[in-house]
Amino acid sequence: MRIAPFEIERYYERWEFTAELMLSSSDCESMALHELIAFEPGAERRMLDLRLGYTEVAGSAELRDAVAGLYRGVGVEDVLSVAAAEEALFLAFHALLEPGDEAIVEMPCYGSPPALARSAGAAVIPWLRRSEDGWAHRPGELSELIGANTRLIYLNSPHNPTGHSLGEEEFAGVLELAAEREIPVLCDEVYRGLEHGARQLPAGVERYERAISLGAVSKAQGLPGLRIAWVACRDSELLRRMRELKLYTTICSSAPSELLVALALRHNDALTGRSLATVQRNLPLIDGLLERRSDLLTWTRPVAGATGFARLHGIDDVRGWCEGLARDAGVLLLPGSVYGVDDHVRLGFGRADLPQAIERLEAALG
Repeated sequence: MRIAPFEIERYYERWEFTAELMLSSSDCESMALHELIAFEPGAERRMLDLRLGYTEVAGSAELRDAVAGLYRGVGVEDVLSVAAAEEALFLAFHALLEPGDEAIVEMPCYGSPPALARSAGAAVIPWLRRSEDGWAHRPGELSELIGANTRLIYLNSPHNPTGHSLGEEEFAGVLELAAEREIPVLCDEVYRGLEHGARQLPAGVERYERAISLGAVSKAQGLPGLRIAWVACRDSELLRRMRELKLYTTICSSAPSELLVALALRHNDALTGRSLATVQRNLPLIDGLLERRSDLLTWTRPVAGATGFARLHGIDDVRGWCEGLARDAGVLLLPGSVYGVDDHVRLGFGRADLPQAIERLEAALG
């Protein structure tokens, strides 16, 4: 298998733990372990008594039951636990694609979907979101992209990095097109629950049997350190193929993390509500920054998630500019070049220290 360098993660590997303040983070404010286990009496004792052995390949029954409870019409047998969303993406693209296939991938997107599709030998058909369209898809474009060799459609809503969300009719249209040819749709829903200016869509798994809903606690719940995600799918054959491949990756997940994630998902509304409140508190601060520095930054305001994609004006070397801010001011922005969009930067507004990050950025800009 040959796979392209992962530009987003290489950039963060270099700067995330060097820069003091994050103004580009994709996740929301996290919490301490004692805060999480305080949700349920007896959780601390359960953690201390937990045997640190192997767990089930599909995930513990407790975890899968908690995941199934997030969806309508989904049972424990329809859930596969994985070690973070990255493993879910790897399993889906490699289990469902082979040389000669085509995968439709909406772009710009997180770097792994197109890279993983190509590493499986498939051709990537970009389904573009464009800044001039407010990051919305152009009507009818998807139907023109679907061909005889289309074997997978990757969809991300709420969308990273733009913060756009599909409308209900558009989402239903995507699933209808896929169903006509029985094409699986990988619905990346890791920001579900962070809709602050849009209506929450139904999960893909609820509306289409061959949809694969990808969820994780790293974004909306603010628990990336637990490194647990899941896929929910009512097509047992699709799920079986991913589970079989998991035997060559992690085999099973961390027992303490599975226990904690099951606990977290039983209190999902409280956790996502906490993150949503932070996002709603921070967005007006970003609005103020963009109003004061409209000469430098403009955007289509996000309606969901914890990120937005802003056009940067008057800067030729955007990556160098971002690296200079990280190095000299300790403020981290993500250059759009990691998404293939050279004149943009990703802004993140899910962290509690956003006011300090904005203040530091403006001081650096002068």
